[in-house]
Amino acid sequence: MQKKICLLGGFGVGKTSLVSRYVHSIFSDKYMTSVGVKIEKKSVHVKGTDVDLVIWDIYGQDDFQKVRMSYLRGASGYFLVVDGTRAATLDTALALHDSAQQVVPGAAFTLLVNKADLVSQWEVREDVLERLRTKGWRVLKTSAKTGDEVDQAFLGLARAMLET
Repeated sequence: MQKKICLLGGFGVGKTSLVSRYVHSIFSDKYMTSVGVKIEKKSVHVKGTDVDLVIWDIYGQDDFQKVRMSYLRGASGYFLVVDGTRAATLDTALALHDSAQQVVPGAAFTLLVNKADLVSQWEVREDVLERLRTKGWRVLKTSAKTGDEVDQAFLGLARAMLET
């Protein structure tokens, strides 16, 4: 079985680093801007089923460039990635979620608040995240640098995709 996952978020939130940590178990401090889409694959065993995750690392949205929602076609799930040290990236993620729901309504998704290793510098407030949780959102605090919650995020989304 094959499932497509997309990573959505603002510019420089750590989407590529999360994919590199998950697929290759590596992290690099060198920042490389994503242009277009980079596709990776990883096979996992979830709920007694072998699943090939096809992971689409989509360029970051900013004031000058909007994400093409056509990249989401065929996706079974997606991550909304936020940089915990920049509150504005949460607004970008929320806007991307609204657009994504138009293309893949009912798709499984998880909000990843990245850079948990820098929590002392976070601008994203816990009460805002708690409000999203009360709406039924799955919210995880990840660190591509340390690997915290990265495997759990991908496996949790894979489980959720199999349930929907």
